[in-house]
This record gives sequence, C-alpha cells and structure tokens, in this order.
Amino acid sequence: MRAELAAKVDEINASVDLLRQHLNVDRSRRRLAELNAIAEDPTLWDDPERAQKIMQERTSLEDALNAIDRITRDLTDNIELIELGEAEGDESVITEAAGALDALKAELARRELDALLSGEADSNDTYLEVHAGAGGTDSQDWAEMLLRMYRRWCERHGFKVELVDESAGEQAGLKSATIIVKGHNAYGWLKTEAGVHRLVRISPFDSNARRQTSFASIDVYPVIDDRIVVEINESDVRVDTMRSGGAGGQHVNKTESAVRLTHIPTGIAVVSQGDRSQHKNRATAWNMLRAKLFEMELKKREEAAAAEQAARTDIGWGHQIRSYVLQPYQLVKDLRTGVTSGTPQEVLDGDLDPFMEAALAQRAYGGGPGQVEDVE
Repeated sequence: MRAELAAKVDEINASVDLLRQHLNVDRSRRRLAELNAIAEDPTLWDDPERAQKIMQERTSLEDALNAIDRITRDLTDNIELIELGEAEGDESVITEAAGALDALKAELARRELDALLSGEADSNDTYLEVHAGAGGTDSQDWAEMLLRMYRRWCERHGFKVELVDESAGEQAGLKSATIIVKGHNAYGWLKTEAGVHRLVRISPFDSNARRQTSFASIDVYPVIDDRIVVEINESDVRVDTMRSGGAGGQHVNKTESAVRLTHIPTGIAVVSQGDRSQHKNRATAWNMLRAKLFEMELKKREEAAAAEQAARTDIGWGHQIRSYVLQPYQLVKDLRTGVTSGTPQEVLDGDLDPFMEAALAQRAYGGGPGQVEDVE
C-alpha cells in the first residue's frame, strides 16, 4: 500500500482505539443492556421527563457503539479496495477508497469529541452560576453580558434555560444569577466554562471613557438524577426563608417564598427564589445543594479540579481562564488552551464551541498550549 494511504489507515486505527477507550465499550454495552430493560418497563412513561432522558441516553449509546462497528467494517472494506486497485492498476478504485478514508477520519474526529463527554454526570442537565467580581458596576454589567452569552449558546444548541435566582446590580447588571440548563450533555459541555472571565473595554460607566478591566466568575455543577445518590444529614443544613428579590412595585412578592440552604460542614449555600411557591423553591434549593455537594466530590477525584476551585476563590487578577479584549484591539483568548478569536462580538453572541472543544480535548489528553501569555 502506498505510504500516504498506509499512514492514513494507521491514523484511523489509532482514532478507533482511542474512541473505544473513551467510550469504554464493555461498560457502555452493559449500560445499554440496562437501558433496554428499562425501556421495556410499561410504567416508564408514567414519568415523561425521566423516560425522555432514558431514551436519549439509550439512543446516544446505541449510536456510538454501532458507529464503532460500522467504521471498523468500512475501514476493512476500503483497505481491501485499495489493495485490489493497486493489484489491478485501477486508479479510480484507489481514489474512491482514499476519499472514503477521508470521510471516516472526519467522522472519527466528531465522534472523539462526543466521546469525551463520558464522565459520570456529563450527560446531565446543569446549574450555571455567574458572580460579579472585582470592578464594581462594570463587573456587574460584565456578569450580565456573560449570562446573555451562555443563554445565546444554549439557544444555538437547543438547550432549555430556566432562571433559578438573580440578584440585580446596584446601578446596572447583576451581582449574581443562577440558571438551569436542560439538555443532553449540558453539564459535559458547560463544565469547561467554570472559572474567572476577564473583560477589557472602554467603560460605558466612566465619563472620562477610560479603559476598564472587569472580572466575573462562572461556576457549573450538574443536576443530579436517580443514578446519583447524595446523602445529606438534615441537621447539617440551616434553612432560611426570605422575600424574593425583584423590581418592586405592584409585582413585588410580599411573602417569604425565597429559600436559602446552608450546608454547615462545607459552608456551601444555595438560594432559590424563582417561584412564588416556597414549597417549590425549597425543593429546588435541596436539589441545588445535592448537586453542589456532588460536584465537590467530583472535583476531589480530579487532580486539576483542586487548582480550579482555588482559582475561583479570588475573582480577580491572575486567576482568569479567558480574557475578552474589546479595546484597544479585538481579541478573545483562552489562557488554558491558547485558543483565540478575533471576533469578540461573535463569542459574546454564543460562539463558544471552539473554546469548549479545546478545553474538553485538553482534559482528556492532557498537555496544553505551554507558556501562554495573558492579553493586556
């Protein structure tokens, strides 16, 4: 076989092996068998939301496993075609088979990325929190811009977004906000966004039009489901009720429907005020607390996670994962992977896939861009 075609075959074989490794084929086949058994239960659709998630996971696993088998067969078939074409001196057969190999490489590249989302909770819905940091009103405005950016990304990918909690800024923007993002692999994708984000721009709140640096942090933790059990001792949790925040006037909520839970051993606190019913807010807050405790456990299992958590304790200089520069030039730069974009407005409008893909690959394969200088 010609050297260039042999090299291409070797690359495809390596990608298939990597895909099998990430997918953990044996474990995935066992899980698919479990899902098939669950799908046959006539009571499954008594809970439509759970049933939909089960069927989505089943379809995703089935597609991934079938794809590995099909790609392996197609590779063998095209190798045989190339060898036949070379034996018979038929260049058209060789060219057709080479094109098919290119198509297999492209498909494997896409599936390798999907396979990276194979963590314990990657397929789950997720909570996303944004917190304004150093920079006063500018940072509160920046926090609102980030929240819009993630809403736009969710729209692009068909994810549903629900507001859980929101604290308005003193003059503009947000002090903090929490949303739930619902959709397959929502946590797997958005977990790459956790950290401090830095904005450099001419401040719209400065009468002298000076350049301002603002910070906001993003925290991401999965919504847990019936596959994940988190035990919480209720005596370890302090429950506070309060009036929900809002714009005031005739629409102000005069009842104490908002609920704050504080997990005393860890200091983790969550607030839910998205509903007028205290009962529903309480249930949401408990789910959020379980999710945060589960995320804490996940981070303990990852060596890099401890550094990420420490980085978020100070929302300011030296801890950012990404910088967004609007003045004096236009650049978005991820300081973990080195990925850049010269069109910040597109990024702020939800074009985040290149950054997420690179961060996922870095988590899976290790390494990084080396010494990446920050942008001023």
